[in-house]
Amino acid sequence: MTPRERIVIALDVPGEREALAWASRLSGRVGLFKIGLQLFTAAGPALVSRIASEFGPVFLDLKLHDIPNTVAGAVRSAAALGASMLTVHASGGVPMLRAASEAASAAARETRAAPVRVLAVTVLTSLGPDDLAATGVARGTRAQVLALAELAWLSGCDGFVASPHETAALREKFGRAPLLVIPGVRPATGAGGAGSAPDDQARTATPREALDTGADYLVIGRPVTGARDPDAALDAILASLDGAG
Repeated sequence: MTPRERIVIALDVPGEREALAWASRLSGRVGLFKIGLQLFTAAGPALVSRIASEFGPVFLDLKLHDIPNTVAGAVRSAAALGASMLTVHASGGVPMLRAASEAASAAARETRAAPVRVLAVTVLTSLGPDDLAATGVARGTRAQVLALAELAWLSGCDGFVASPHETAALREKFGRAPLLVIPGVRPATGAGGAGSAPDDQARTATPREALDTGADYLVIGRPVTGARDPDAALDAILASLDGAG
């Protein structure tokens, strides 16, 4: 993949108008557009189909976590909307993860379309060791990420979402086969006003660091959409990835 194809722009905006403006502005310059809970709740499923058909592939980041039958139904619905990738929580367990994977495959057979790729969220990038301990998880962050990833991989998921701090360990354990979609990516220096502050992300890295340790896709939002000059910020990120991967 080219550096451009590896970039997933997070459309973490209040509503449809802002999302369409960003999608139009960045169409052809990035690989995918991420629609998360905020935008999906505000604008609804129709926006997923519109962005996918008019501007580029959609990463539907809903982090599904429910009983297997409910999650399977949601996966089928996401596939019908034209989403290219979809997240579920690995902590939902093997029956739920397997139901999600099987639903994606079944939807692809029925429609003869490319299957929506199911990605298992391991440990949120906003969580550190103390946060995990407070939820009753005694093992460290990396061990928890690897354990949940193994559940997801054995259940048929296509890949994982984890922080840049675990990318190398995931590649060492699973090789190149799983897709690794990595949030918590922050430029080393500002570009066009884009700062490098981690915001609410606890485990971060630069785009080049994430790619060099094995990321397939880099999820980037505020460093571009919050910049004084978003185009310059994106250009700087792409330039930092030249020759990587």
